[in-house]
Formats: sequence, structure tokens, C-alpha cells
Amino acid sequence: MRKTLLFIFGSALLFSCNHTSDKTYPKKMSLTESVYASATVQPDSLYQAYSIVMGILDKVWVEEGDTVAKGDRILQITNTSPELNRKNAELSLRLARENYSGSAAVLNGIKDEIQAAELKLKNDSINYFRQKNLWDQNIGSKVEYDNRKLAYELSQNNLSLLNQKYDRTKNELATQVQQAENTYKSSLTTSEDFTVVSKIDGKVYAIYKNPGEIINTVEPVAAVGRSDKFMVELLVDEVDIVKVKNDQKVYITLDSYGEDVFEAKVDKIYPRKDESSQTFMVEAIFVNSPPTLYPGLSGEGNIVIAQKEEALTIPKEYLIGASSVLTDDGEKDITIGLQNMEMVEVLGGITEKTAIYIPEE
Repeated sequence: MRKTLLFIFGSALLFSCNHTSDKTYPKKMSLTESVYASATVQPDSLYQAYSIVMGILDKVWVEEGDTVAKGDRILQITNTSPELNRKNAELSLRLARENYSGSAAVLNGIKDEIQAAELKLKNDSINYFRQKNLWDQNIGSKVEYDNRKLAYELSQNNLSLLNQKYDRTKNELATQVQQAENTYKSSLTTSEDFTVVSKIDGKVYAIYKNPGEIINTVEPVAAVGRSDKFMVELLVDEVDIVKVKNDQKVYITLDSYGEDVFEAKVDKIYPRKDESSQTFMVEAIFVNSPPTLYPGLSGEGNIVIAQKEEALTIPKEYLIGASSVLTDDGEKDITIGLQNMEMVEVLGGITEKTAIYIPEE
């Protein structure tokens, strides 16, 4: 019996000696759970400017870094094709209007045909009914009567077809006039779009072309954005995106500012996933902005998902698996709440007085 007691006491002492240095107790403290995201600073309202005409870049009115107002010129493009298109559109419009309502109008020719058809119908009608009256009195031949009747019916059909032709031609010509007017207006707009102008009050952040280079309609020629307001582009992993909501706090650190932390808030969540990186784009707006910002500054962001001032916490290194800890009574299951990279909240299973130990590897 004595040997057994000594063995138990010795084992307990050995257990205590081995774990004394790794023992801790749950502590109440403020705990914040957040979602990590890579961060990139961009000007608000940043957009790529395009030319809607092809041509040669003739003049650059601004330099990168210049401040511009809405409507200020950025680039001047030279192209003679739109002017020729405008002249051709003007000639087409003039011809369409002439055909529709001018002195040599196509409709006037059809009207003349209709008048001639009406006269012929009137003449054929007189001859037909005259011959019909004679035939009703058994005067004349059946062949003569049939010929008069056929001529009358053909005249009726011909007049009807000409009236239909007139209406159809009138509609077609009216449509041609409208199309010619639209083309002409479009050519005027195109001829005015040789100058690329700023759409906002802001700053020119990039000029992609030099004078003398060819400009097309598919490549951007400049980048313009706000100079007084910046936002942060956050790339959030797809496993965390469902936790992110608008107006959540974001703590930003930038490589350019060392350990300084800047507060922001979630402003917009883009619903489309980037398949290459398996991330979602989230935009955040600075609450307290750094004194100097440039497009492309990079850093890290932590989006605050939940926060509790009085949380019972333990270090994550004391966890066994997902939700167990080692106590004086052996392994015990606990209920997990908030957690961050270092600490985890305990909702149940142990108390502040429960000693826990780092599990052996």
C-alpha cells in the first residue's frame, strides 16, 4: 500500500514539475476578431481615359502629377478621317432630304404614275360600264364585254399597287432621312472628340502615350483620379468574405509608414470573385488618413468582425485540436467564441481558476 501511494505521489509531483513552467489560467481581456486582407491605396474615382477616335497623338496638354478641373484638356488627337466622314454624311443627308421632299423627289414620279393610272381607270371604267349596258340589252359580243371588264379590273389593281408603292416609298425615304440625320449628328460629335478631357476635378496620375504615337479606341491614354481623397483596395480570401459587412472598422498598416496604424471603414464589397487569386475585392475609406498618399502604396488590413471588452481568453497555443485543453483533471472540451491570431475566447468548459497546460507535441 505504501509503495502504491508513493508511486501516485511521485507521478503527480513529476506531472506538476513538468508543467509548472507551461501552466497558465484563463484571463479576462478585450478581444477583437478580424479578417486579414492585403491592402493597396488608390485614388478615389480613379478611371482610365480612352479616345473614341483613332489617330495620332498631336499634343499632351498636361504632365503626370498635374491637377486638372472637370473639362480640362489632357490630350489632343489629330485625325482627318472624321472630317471626311462629316462631309460625306452631310451630302447623304442632303440627298435623302431631296429625294423625300425636293423638286426632283422620287415621290413626285410615283404621284405622276398614280395620276396617269387614275385617268386610265376612269377611261376603262366608262368603257366597261358602257359595254355592260349594251351587253345587258343583248347588244355587242361577249368577247368585247370581257375585254372591257378585264381592262377595268387591271386598272383598278394597278392604281391600288401604285398607291401602296407610294406609301411604302414615302416611309422608306422618311427612314433614310432620319438615318442620314443620325449619321450626320454622329459625325459632328466625332469631329469634336479629338480632345480627351478630364471627367472630374482631380489629378493626372499617368499618361500612357507620347506625341506622335498612334491612338486607338481600345487602349487607355491616361489615368485620372481624385487628389484629395483616397481609398484602400482590400483583397479578402473567399473563406472570410461572408463575415465582411459595410461600415465595419478596418485597421490599416502601410509599408511606407512602418508601425503606424490608420483607421478606415468598409465602404463597398464587390460580389465577383477573382478566380486567379480566389479573393474578393473590398473597398475601404480612411477615417484618419495618412498625411501623404500615392497610388499603389501597399500594406495590410485587418477588418474587425467582432469585438468584446470582457472576454475570458486563453492563448491559442494551449488548445488541443479545435476545442480542448489540458487541465489538472486531464483533457477537457471547451466552447470557443471570438478568436484572433494569438488568443481565443472561452465561452464554457473552464473558468478563470482552471489551470491549463501547453500540450506536449
